[in-house]
Amino acid sequence: MTPFTTIAWDAEHRAVRMLDQTRLPNDLVYETYRDYRELASAITHLKVRGAPAIGVAAALGVVLGIQDSRARDYPAFTAELDEVIRVLGATRPTAVNLFWALNRMRAVAERSRTRSIPDIQTGLLNEALAILEEDRAVCRKIGEYGADLINDGQTVLTHCNAGALATAGAGTALAVIYQAHADGKGVRVFADETRPVLQGARLTAWELMQAGIDVTLICDNMAAQVMKEGKIDCIMVGADRIAANGDVANKIGTYGVAVLAQAHHIPFYVAAPFSTIDLSIPTGAGIPIEERNPVEVTNGFGKPTAPDGVKVYNPAFDVTPARLVSGIITERGIARTPYAESLASLAREEKRG
Repeated sequence: MTPFTTIAWDAEHRAVRMLDQTRLPNDLVYETYRDYRELASAITHLKVRGAPAIGVAAALGVVLGIQDSRARDYPAFTAELDEVIRVLGATRPTAVNLFWALNRMRAVAERSRTRSIPDIQTGLLNEALAILEEDRAVCRKIGEYGADLINDGQTVLTHCNAGALATAGAGTALAVIYQAHADGKGVRVFADETRPVLQGARLTAWELMQAGIDVTLICDNMAAQVMKEGKIDCIMVGADRIAANGDVANKIGTYGVAVLAQAHHIPFYVAAPFSTIDLSIPTGAGIPIEERNPVEVTNGFGKPTAPDGVKVYNPAFDVTPARLVSGIITERGIARTPYAESLASLAREEKRG
């Protein structure tokens, strides 16, 4: 559905190839990574972002970190692996897919501890590629389930970017929109610009235009007005971590959009892979919230926009209470309130599978 690839494995050069999202919308630039530390820096500096894409990048980063290992036994190899995982795990604390992917990679090594080092390396590469391919399939299923929630001619408001740029596939929230568009529903989109680094303006608007979807860009503080004017039929956002009770951590500003949606009686949906649901955290109060560099607020894109020395609070995410969420769209189906029960039920489906 999109004429670009966000992240891929370059088998010929044994490297990771990623679209540098900090260069959009002006330049379409791909960078090649052969060092896991450079890839970790790319995650930290938002060259790749979006919880699913971060998970894929982290898994491939593990491959970069161990593929040239000279370890002769498992203890030496696992010491190297632990350091690679530590570095990658320190990049973005809120996105649970990062840790989910790293845990999968570590588990592969542990299951293979009696095998040769080359065999373990091959197993880790295969697992990383499986995570990438699974993400593409998950995006398709999310799109199929979520498209049923959108009627012909409706307009969707979205916040931040939860599209192909945030995943290895068609996205999460935007996968729903892409599928509705493919179904001929004539869907239209209002995209919040998403301060302070403008993922909605730079990424979502660009991505939807590439796909030929009708998109209108608005400033974050215009969302209430367009809802009041009756221009929005539903809200569709992604997530970086979802607690067991359905509380949702997503890009800062999402909570405000959810409050506005409730005030205007507009359904507020969250689309995310089941790997984004962290059943180990009972409520959103336990979700760690990353705080980013104040420069993002005071010097947007290199130009001073605030007095020198002003104090800044710059949380990258907020938590939307489950009571404001109309439904959580996953590749296993749509969870509804009470989320503690519906999400646990979806988790049991995996175990039965």
